[in-house]
Amino acid sequence: MTPRSVRLLALAAAVLILAVALGIRALSDGSLEQHSGTALYASMVYAGVLFLWPRMGPLPAGAIAVGFCWAVEIFQLTGIPAALSARSLLARLALGVQFDPTDLAWYPVGVVPLVALHWLLRARFPVRRGSSSLPDSSSATQRS
Repeated sequence: MTPRSVRLLALAAAVLILAVALGIRALSDGSLEQHSGTALYASMVYAGVLFLWPRMGPLPAGAIAVGFCWAVEIFQLTGIPAALSARSLLARLALGVQFDPTDLAWYPVGVVPLVALHWLLRARFPVRRGSSSLPDSSSATQRS
């Protein structure tokens, strides 16, 4: 896979994840909506990490995604996200409103399956340098 194709897959995954989250939100409420939304938020962050750094491996990408989500959750303890969320739907979607310790456990639930999938895809289709679909000459000489 090329970095460009990884970016396209990450973007497509983010769109699919958003569609699933909106579908669940439209059809359900309560804890299913809350917990699935938290896990799917983390999944979208993972897709965002791969979009920004398409050559990144699954474990570092997963660690960054979960770490970012945990940082946002901890940031909610300051009250700043709640104040921003009162004025902006985008801030509410990105930062949340109030700290919920349960969310800390749900973030990895949204990331771990994507780490596993990324690991399998990367083993089957290694990320190549550049954007051409042909293997570059440096990889052939490195294997010799």
